[in-house]
Amino acid sequence: MLVFLIPLCLVSGGWSLVQSLFMLMTFIYMMSVVLTLNFEGLGYLLGSDVISFGLILLSFWICSLMILASESVNHYKNYEGVFLFMVIMLMIMLYCTFSSMSLFSFYLFFEGSLIPTLLLILGWGYQPERLQAGVYLLFYTLLASLPLLVGIFNMYKIEGTLYIPMMEDKSFCSIMLYISLIFAFLVKMPMFMVHLWLPKAHVEAPVSGSMILAGVLLKLGGYGLLRMFKMLISSGMMYNFIWIGLSLIGGVMISLVCLRQTDLKALIAYSSVAHMGIVLGGLMTLMYWGFCSSYTLMIAHGLCSSGLFCLANISYERLGSRSLLINRGLMNFMPSMTLWWFLLSSSNMAAPPSLNLLGEIGLLNSIISWSWLSMLMLMLLSFFSAAYTLYLYSYSQHGKIYSGVYSCSMGYFREYLLLFMHWFPLNLLILKSDMCMLWI
Repeated sequence: MLVFLIPLCLVSGGWSLVQSLFMLMTFIYMMSVVLTLNFEGLGYLLGSDVISFGLILLSFWICSLMILASESVNHYKNYEGVFLFMVIMLMIMLYCTFSSMSLFSFYLFFEGSLIPTLLLILGWGYQPERLQAGVYLLFYTLLASLPLLVGIFNMYKIEGTLYIPMMEDKSFCSIMLYISLIFAFLVKMPMFMVHLWLPKAHVEAPVSGSMILAGVLLKLGGYGLLRMFKMLISSGMMYNFIWIGLSLIGGVMISLVCLRQTDLKALIAYSSVAHMGIVLGGLMTLMYWGFCSSYTLMIAHGLCSSGLFCLANISYERLGSRSLLINRGLMNFMPSMTLWWFLLSSSNMAAPPSLNLLGEIGLLNSIISWSWLSMLMLMLLSFFSAAYTLYLYSYSQHGKIYSGVYSCSMGYFREYLLLFMHWFPLNLLILKSDMCMLWI
């Protein structure tokens, strides 16, 4: 169905058609529920288990909301057909990545999803710096993923197969193989110290680019690690403490960086790095709690972060700037948007009843049971997480409105629908949280 959507992009007035068909596909896919760790829906080297199912559903959801959010591309006739084509190609790549059952095809589509993202940033981004951001994105990812390819071929030589369900723990003593297999995913997550491409790419990307980057592409790294650590348990036992320490210290430092951002998008982008740091820490403990909670927080963060980028874009379209010095006192300007700012900000700092809370509680459990020393960093991380979210909310909503803004402009129905569809599943899924937590 995705492939047959491609000709519809080029029909004049095909925008709303493609958008409604994306929504339809999301619901069709939702009906084929897979809630076991056995692979189902098998085809030629493609299938899906519960981890794949959740992430493919998230991809469909975010992609249909991307088209909803990018109305300005359609309104100004900014190559809207090519834009839809890019979104569909990205969705096909993501679908294939998450449902690959062979490590090699997983690698192929993992790399393939980079191309449409790059073209989205270069084609529909805002500032001339988008070229530099695109180069950063490309080179960070490519540098890290060549060793992954070599590592996968080496696995094939050892195992004789690359079929994911047949992989089990091999007691490798090779630190080189261990690093080459996980480094690509650490960059994609992104881990602290290899995260520089992310804020750049986010700030330069159009709203759709930011949504898919925060919503799904960061989850590719987490998904890859969930699949890889099945084979790397004994190596992980030896070396994982390095990444956990780095993630926790990095998370606190990035939270401090968040506190001095004046750009709305940069602040939300850095907060993604901090959240992914704690996800990475939980994953690396190799515990039951860690795996389940990191998966939960990945899905929660995908919805929440994407919603915040939508909000930043709505302000940007009204005021022509993303600076916090100009986006002040928005409560006077768009009073009913303030409610959505509040709801999504509260989810971002893991307030109940959001799915973020469930994920963070589980991650705290797994990291503290791994080592008591991590308690200090986790306390700081939680505190600063609330601090920068409150800073974002209070600075943008309260205070005296910038005098250059004259009109009072409420949101469109489309925008409220967009924000509702980010926030509603995020807080509804807590009622069915066993899907996220009890899958092993």
